[in-house]
Amino acid sequence: MLSFQTNHQEFIPAEELQKSVKCFWYDKIDYGRVPSNFEVIPDGYAEIIFYFGNELRISSNGVMKPLTSPFMIGLLHQPAVFNSVNSLEIIGIRCYPWMVFDLLELSSQKGKVGVQAFEHPIAKLQSVLNDLIASHKIEEAIAKVEDYFLTVEVKSGTNTLLSKAGAAMTVAGGSMSVGEVAAVSHVTIRTLERNFKQSAGYTVKNVSAVMRFEQARNRLWFEPNLSIASLAQELGYTDQSHLSREFKRYSGTTPGAFARKAKQQMVNYDFVAFIQS
Repeated sequence: MLSFQTNHQEFIPAEELQKSVKCFWYDKIDYGRVPSNFEVIPDGYAEIIFYFGNELRISSNGVMKPLTSPFMIGLLHQPAVFNSVNSLEIIGIRCYPWMVFDLLELSSQKGKVGVQAFEHPIAKLQSVLNDLIASHKIEEAIAKVEDYFLTVEVKSGTNTLLSKAGAAMTVAGGSMSVGEVAAVSHVTIRTLERNFKQSAGYTVKNVSAVMRFEQARNRLWFEPNLSIASLAQELGYTDQSHLSREFKRYSGTTPGAFARKAKQQMVNYDFVAFIQS
């Protein structure tokens, strides 16, 4: 993660979209004159990203490769490192991973690629959004994106099973067992897993693990003095070592090291950006 100036705004979607879209967001980030890396840590969402201004690159096998706009961030299982310089403006659509592929009529296998460019009619919004962003009409740009998703939502309909399962998982922060999610959804575990993997590209357990990690990450960032053992118990991990293993798996660092970094940022009054629900 990197300290930089940012102007983050979030917009609640229309009620019809709230089962599929967590929020729309806008950010203007000033990285300074020297090309800078920044890290996006996994969470429980898929993101569609439009960007405007300077080129945005992603690290792939140690090489920085340019990204087209828009691109998709599927459900990450390890940090993704990006690079840019000077000013960059972003419009993001934060989606639930069990709904986004059906919504866009894409194969859920695309979600396994992580960060990727993709061909889709939504890319036609790029030039329209670019003009609005250049004119500082942020809310109008967000409205254009929302109108697009309202149209595709009507066409795609809503998968009631996945909607119920996802809502329960979200409220529980990923701490529910597969059996508990199936019970809330009024289906068998087998039916739940088949539908979930077909639509999300991952199992309920896979997605729940990332969601629970996100809860741990957020708590330690804002409360770095928390007891890790107590946090593990609160979030339903088997024990502290279980939390530590999962935390390192998704963030590349231990919860203790992450908490120490959070303390340092608080002391230095730095603004640190990472995708957060």
